[in-house]
Amino acid sequence: MTATMIKEFRLPDLGEGLTESEILSWKVAVGDTVTLNQVIAEVETAKAVVELPSPFAGVVAELHEQPGTVVEVGKPIVSFEVDDAGSSSGRSLPDSGDRSAGAGSAGAPSAGVSVAVETSANGSAATAGVEAVGTPAKREPNLVGYGAVVEHSGRPARRARGHVLAAHSAPPAAPAPIEPAVARLAEGDTSERPRSTPPVRKLARDLGIDLKLVPGTGMGGLITREDVQNFSGATAAAAPAEGRVSEAGAERETRTPIKGVRKFTAAAMVQSAFTAPHVTEFLTVDVTATMELLARLKGNKAFEGYKLTPLTLAAKAVLVALRNNPSLNSRWDDASQEIVQYNYVNLGIAAATPRGLTVPNIKDADRLTLRELSTALTELTDTARAGKTSPSELSGGTISITNIGVFGIDAGTPILNPGEAAIVALGAVRKAPWVVNDQLAVRQVMSLSLSFDHRLVDGEQGSRFLADLGAILADPAMVMTMI
Repeated sequence: MTATMIKEFRLPDLGEGLTESEILSWKVAVGDTVTLNQVIAEVETAKAVVELPSPFAGVVAELHEQPGTVVEVGKPIVSFEVDDAGSSSGRSLPDSGDRSAGAGSAGAPSAGVSVAVETSANGSAATAGVEAVGTPAKREPNLVGYGAVVEHSGRPARRARGHVLAAHSAPPAAPAPIEPAVARLAEGDTSERPRSTPPVRKLARDLGIDLKLVPGTGMGGLITREDVQNFSGATAAAAPAEGRVSEAGAERETRTPIKGVRKFTAAAMVQSAFTAPHVTEFLTVDVTATMELLARLKGNKAFEGYKLTPLTLAAKAVLVALRNNPSLNSRWDDASQEIVQYNYVNLGIAAATPRGLTVPNIKDADRLTLRELSTALTELTDTARAGKTSPSELSGGTISITNIGVFGIDAGTPILNPGEAAIVALGAVRKAPWVVNDQLAVRQVMSLSLSFDHRLVDGEQGSRFLADLGAILADPAMVMTMI
């Protein structure tokens, strides 16, 4: 007989203790044969869109979650049928409660649950069992929190406790079903809680809907968010809806679930605004000399093929100004009651994307030449707009820039990225009347806004940094006096 094993893959922690992710799309279907590390799904965390590689080689047996479903870390998302020549027969199948009992805690790496199935030559299942995979001997790093696992062969794996389940229509010796919960539902037993995810159950509670009344369209009768919303809409349509629909028949309000990047950004901004005492200063600068330098560099063969913008030169100016004002490149460590000053600069650039605001950062930006910085900025913005920014690129920033000038805005009061001491907002470059050598002239001017954490940065330090930044943008030759 050919021995096979069903292995469940649970959603891993994809970085920095994230507790949930949304399944965006499946790259495989039930019955597909997959190889180790083949991309099987695309999921969205609170920070980025991540491709999930398969930790097993085998055949997709079941997709536990539908696209659009928010899944908690540690919950099974897909099962694989893999070869297991060393498995033995006669193992008992646990009930639905025992099946999930082997799940690891949220945020911890999980090896998954394995269901061993002995298959006869004609393809019928002979016996089935569940065993928790033992301590891994080796991990191949794929994503944070999980990887391909090679199991110990030196000691037996622990078996989950359980009892053999058989279908009512089958004789006592009939094989037990792999999914007892689904079998009970097929027989009309609705005593157990309807299958759904925690976010869907919360939505039902908020709408006052009993999930037992909602028909599930997901795999195995899973109740999805769309099922609840459709049921709510049908119920509302059957009842008076005064004040809900306008005279034209259009809905008076649109509700969008708060999740993904939007949810993470909102929480981070609230934490920052109510933790760090913000101070914002403004400075309007004549940047005519910088814009003239930008035009010369674009015509220079040494910069041919490089994308140069006012942001490129402003970013370089920020990096130079930090050398004389290192207090703005630091963080407040509340746990140890220490001020941590960085001896490197991971420069964050606020990027507006279809998924919401993200702030990926350029690692060790202070060590880059102007051409290298130009390349890094181009790659960062292109990746962010494509929604492919990785979690590592969104963490570890030390100071940030937000370029509000591209929207035609002159100044603002930017909120600090959590864990950083300062953020600079670049306003739009505009032609305006300006006094030069006691004469009125038309010049190109820009407003700079600097927000800083007053626990870390004194008013004098913040003002000196902003003045140095303005001096460089007003006269790029001033760099010679600062390096």
